[in-house]
Amino acid sequence: MKRQIKTFSTLLIALMMMVTVLAACGSSDSDNGKSTGTDTSTDTKSTDTATDTGGDDKTADASKPDTSKKVQLVWYLLGDAHKDTPKVVEEWNKMLEKDLNVTVKLNFTTWTDWTTKYNLLLASGEKIDMIFASSWADYYKFANQGAFMPLDDLLPTYAPETWKSVPQQDWKEATVNGKIYAVPATYPEYTPDGIVYREDWRKELNLPEIKDLDSIEAYLDGVKKAKNVTPINGKAYNEIFTMFKSYYNYQQIGGDSGVVVAKSYDAPRDIVAYPFTTEFEQWAHKMKEWKDKGFWKSDTLSDQKEAGDAIKTGQGAVYWRNAPGAGGYIMGLQTSNPDIEMGYFPFSRFNNLTMPTLSVNNAMAIPKSAANPERSLMVLDKLRNDPKYYDLMNYGLEGTNYSVDTTDSKYIVSPPAGTPKDDKDHTAYGVASWGYRVESMERVKQAGGWPGFDALLTEFKSQSKPNIFAGVLMDYAPVKSQQAAVNSVIQQYGMPIMMGLVPDVDKAIANYRKQLEAAGVNDVMDYIKEQANKYYDSQGIK
Repeated sequence: MKRQIKTFSTLLIALMMMVTVLAACGSSDSDNGKSTGTDTSTDTKSTDTATDTGGDDKTADASKPDTSKKVQLVWYLLGDAHKDTPKVVEEWNKMLEKDLNVTVKLNFTTWTDWTTKYNLLLASGEKIDMIFASSWADYYKFANQGAFMPLDDLLPTYAPETWKSVPQQDWKEATVNGKIYAVPATYPEYTPDGIVYREDWRKELNLPEIKDLDSIEAYLDGVKKAKNVTPINGKAYNEIFTMFKSYYNYQQIGGDSGVVVAKSYDAPRDIVAYPFTTEFEQWAHKMKEWKDKGFWKSDTLSDQKEAGDAIKTGQGAVYWRNAPGAGGYIMGLQTSNPDIEMGYFPFSRFNNLTMPTLSVNNAMAIPKSAANPERSLMVLDKLRNDPKYYDLMNYGLEGTNYSVDTTDSKYIVSPPAGTPKDDKDHTAYGVASWGYRVESMERVKQAGGWPGFDALLTEFKSQSKPNIFAGVLMDYAPVKSQQAAVNSVIQQYGMPIMMGLVPDVDKAIANYRKQLEAAGVNDVMDYIKEQANKYYDSQGIK
């Protein structure tokens, strides 16, 4: 019996020694993200290896992520830093070090040739712990190529508040091949096309309120006759083409597909080339009437002037803008032409349908080279859900960049209260922080805001449906030559028809269709149908 006990004790000691050796071998810390990129915002010293701050494993809460080792993260945003960004990041790092035992080295690409720099960052293997991502910055392509780290298993543990609060539809839009590769901003943006117009002239001439195509025509006709101006005075194609698509509820898919559309939101798989539809024939005849009435000039397709500039000089009445652009234009006029009153008609009212931009239009992703993905998600979770963090990184330093309105804390004032009126050095704080915006955390800037936007936003939300088309992003390489030929035909034959610049509409349409078929429009359309249906299948879209 004693021999058995002695033998067991010997084995136990040997096992314990083996475990100790293995633990020692595995305790060497990996490189925690030393960056070779240019830091345009902060001087924070890089931490090459994790530093043990004395966390006691015996007392650590096993249900919480381990923050016992101090690390420095490397983050990248697009664009440029604000002059106060170093101070903002310094304050941010003080908070992060206290709460999460981490600091962030925040880098910016600058706007100069940012696409090349962005691609190089992801291709170089540089250790980056988080980076801005977007559908317009090739998010889907990079995710498909494995440039980003899948986050499904990490999010519930390291970003629990974000995991719970982001809508399922947004997670769905961030999913590629069954995996989530980015945290989308929870900030639905609505950018429907529309027109700004001289509302003061409409009232003065007792013209009908603009609410449909007939009232738009009545307005254009009334202004033309009474004011003797060209209503859409400049390049007018955007006004007419976007109105055409919205009026018939055509949904363009496949990016630069030219003439290929889904027939409606409710029929996403009914994909056609619109020049071959009866709706296009009807529209072309109507636009011929509008052109002959003088609603725009004969040289509109070659004119380089913006129709909005003619409004400022009293020589025009209508200008194409999306909703945010309309607000900026109207507020600008209040400064330059305070005597002009403008109205806005969003084309979404034709069908009472608005789609937000894709949620991954703005997002944050973790490159596969990241040294500390877990801690990066913890920082992002704080940034998105803690008001102190959110206000700091979006609006800057309170008292320096803004102040909170004393009557309603929802509003902020910039420049801050007490700033001398002759202080020309102050600029409102802003960086490309779109990737971590959260609607419920936003404050409203009092200065410079368009009063009409809140009502529009309420309207857009009331008729909002998920954007089921923006995710159909394709590589046109298999039909590259046909696509180029089709686009050339659109410019040569299609655009003059759209603008009513042809003498015989029916004859012009017949020739246009013939030229499109010769260019290979059916090959392009078949390819788009194939790729779109694959996407619809993957998303469960009928």
